[in-house]
Amino acid sequence: MIILAIDTTTRDGSIAVLHDAIVRVERVGDGSVTHGQRLPGEVATALSAAGVAIGDVDLLAVAAGPGSFTGLRIGIATVQGLAMAHGTRVVPVSALEALARAAANPHRMIGAWMDAQRGEVFAALYAADGKDPLIQPVSAAPASVLTAWSDTVDLADLIFIGDGAAHHADTIRREVGEETPILPPPSLAGLIGQIAAEDPGRAVLPHAIVPIYVRKSDAELARARRTVAP
Repeated sequence: MIILAIDTTTRDGSIAVLHDAIVRVERVGDGSVTHGQRLPGEVATALSAAGVAIGDVDLLAVAAGPGSFTGLRIGIATVQGLAMAHGTRVVPVSALEALARAAANPHRMIGAWMDAQRGEVFAALYAADGKDPLIQPVSAAPASVLTAWSDTVDLADLIFIGDGAAHHADTIRREVGEETPILPPPSLAGLIGQIAAEDPGRAVLPHAIVPIYVRKSDAELARARRTVAP
């Protein structure tokens, strides 16, 4: 099974081509150029490097969020277009789940944190295998996330991963402990493709992809403020 996986949740993003669960090609994008400008070319380049054509792809996988609203829309729209043109199904995968899978280990629960800007993180808590979500995604200040999680788990039993964890490492180490493991963010496309390969039954028709936003967009928040303003 040939899988094409796309992640546009971050500025750089990534694209991977897999044969079953084996990553054959994975490319990180150029964050100085928008996803809209470079994604079609990056897809073609990745497929060429893997020696396959788009018609050879059996399954598509896409990071459904959370992340940059614009990036998500571009990535999902690109995958939807490819899926509809070639009759291919799509596996939507949470970027937080992909992060957790990268940190899978025998002993520690996993705090997957993505930088949500505005002093917040997108955060979800996973079991040590990186598969089972223990606390669903939220968007909140790092200290607030830790306080909420401490009501359910012992924070000393956690390992953290992601650019949100790296950016707010001082908060984590102050609240949890200086020796708390914090892993840098990996590229996600290969991991997303592997998740799709493990469970292709998660695939949906292209129109059924639901973005994982976690929080409202700035435009929605602005409309809400105008609605309640005197």
